[in-house]
Amino acid sequence: MPEPEPPPSPIPAQAEERGAALALLPVAATLDYYALPDWLQSQLLVQFAPQLIGYLGLALWAAHNHSIGARIGLQISHWSRGAKLGIFTGALLGCVNTLVILRLIPSWGWDISFLKETPHAQVPIVIMVPWFISVIALLVELNFRGFLLGRLAALESNIWRLPILQRLSPLALMTSALVFAFDPFMVTTFQHLYGIALWDALVWGLLWLFTRNLYATIVAHAVEVILVYIAVRAALM
Repeated sequence: MPEPEPPPSPIPAQAEERGAALALLPVAATLDYYALPDWLQSQLLVQFAPQLIGYLGLALWAAHNHSIGARIGLQISHWSRGAKLGIFTGALLGCVNTLVILRLIPSWGWDISFLKETPHAQVPIVIMVPWFISVIALLVELNFRGFLLGRLAALESNIWRLPILQRLSPLALMTSALVFAFDPFMVTTFQHLYGIALWDALVWGLLWLFTRNLYATIVAHAVEVILVYIAVRAALM
């Protein structure tokens, strides 16, 4: 197991961070999606809209703040420790989730054969592993942990008096995890497996909150998905 991460520097107070409320835009967009009629929900661009709005919010927020790398947890000096912690976390989650998908879920009578038809399954494995998966992990973690969770945590930082609650940011953690798990494209693609996405988002979110190291969540995300992807592909295709 990798050495513990040194205590992270405190998140800048909300007053020192401009535009943290931009993180509420993808939250609102995700909620709005489920209020749309079915014919609109089926449109690919509409399904991607909350994520695209999240990236737009990230760009606007970054343009109005300084020390962006430190705020989202991408200091170069944290790479080595983040990679070690991410490999350990990703390997553990990958093994657990593979067993859940291939053994537990079918034992409940739920179908997983649809995974053969997902966009990810149509891409050649030499492109998916590790290249495409790594790029997806980088972009998703920038959006959902670095921006969404981080900025919601900044908004929440002045609510709590207890240091553990300030660090944990429970409202930000749960909100970002739900937005990730019920992201329209995620739900459309992976159907009833959104419970796994929620579990992953909580683990990755806690990892970021307690380390302030986005390298750790990027590597954990990539390693986990690579392991699950290879195992599920081998079992179903």
